Amino acid sequence: MNIEQLEHVAEVARAGAITKAADHMHVSASAVSQSISKLEQELGVQIFTRNRQGTALTAEGKNIIEKAEKVLAAIGELKEEANRCSDTLTGELKIGMIPGPINLLIDMVSAYKTDYPNVKVEIHEMGPVKIVDGVENNELDIGLILTAETFAVQHHELVAEELLEGKMVAGVHEHSPLAAFDQLSPQQLVGETFVLYNDDYIKQFAHDTLSPFGPIDILFTTNNTEAIKRAVQSGVAVTLGMDYSFRTRAPYTNQPIIPVEIEGTESKPLHLAWIRRKDKVPSRRVQEFVKRVRREL
Repeated sequence: MNIEQLEHVAEVARAGAITKAADHMHVSASAVSQSISKLEQELGVQIFTRNRQGTALTAEGKNIIEKAEKVLAAIGELKEEANRCSDTLTGELKIGMIPGPINLLIDMVSAYKTDYPNVKVEIHEMGPVKIVDGVENNELDIGLILTAETFAVQHHELVAEELLEGKMVAGVHEHSPLAAFDQLSPQQLVGETFVLYNDDYIKQFAHDTLSPFGPIDILFTTNNTEAIKRAVQSGVAVTLGMDYSFRTRAPYTNQPIIPVEIEGTESKPLHLAWIRRKDKVPSRRVQEFVKRVRREL
C-alpha cells in the first residue's frame, strides 16, 4: 500500500468514474485502474463495482474511503508542518523569463536570495516557445511569459496563473516628437522605423495594428534587448513592447525610453503569467518566489 494508491481510490470515489479521476490527476486511466486493483488484492476487499454507468463504492469500500481520506488529510497536515518548521530552503530554482519584465524582478530576486541564501536561483532569459518547452520537459521549474485566452487551449498540460495585466505600447526616445503625445495612432507610427524583439506575438501585433495603414519599416528584429535599447535611445528607431517593460529601474535610469499608448489597443489586454506543469506540485522554493512576486507586483 502506498500514498498514490490512496489518492487514486479517493479521487475515483469523488469523481464517480475512473476516466474522470484520471483526467483530474493527469495520469492514464489504466494506471489508476491497475493501482486500485493492486490495493484491492492487497486488502482482500473489493472497493468499487464497475459498470457502464461508472464506478460505485461497495459497502466495504465506503469504510475504506473514509479511512483513506483521514490518512491523506493527516499526510497533508504533516507536510504543512514540515514546511513551517523548516526556515531554511535549499536546492535549485530554475526560472525561464521573457526579456521585457526582467527589470521588474531584479530587486525581488535579490531579496529572495537574501532570505534564502541556500537556494541557487537561475534565471534564463529566452523566448516564450523555449520557456514552454523547458517547463514541459522539466528543465525549468516555472516560466514567466505573456499569455492570452488561447494559451490554455494550446497548452492543456500546463497551467498559467496571471501576475500582471499589461498592454502593448510604443517605446520612443525621450526627445522624440512622439514622446509629447498621450496616444499615438497607427497612422503616426507606420511612418517610423522599427526595431522589434524577435517574439511571435510582438511581430503579429505590429502586422495587425500597422500594416492596414501602410508598409512597416523594420530595421531589424533581435533577441538582444541591449541592441533594441541602443537603437531607440540613439533616435534611430521606435520599438514595441509591453508597458511594464519600460518602467525605469536601475541600471537604466539615465537612459529612459518613453512608453506611449497606441490608439485602438485598449480592448486587447495581455497578462504576464507564471506557468507550470499541471501534474507537478510547486515546491516551496517556487511558492515563496511566486508569493514575493505577487506581493511586489
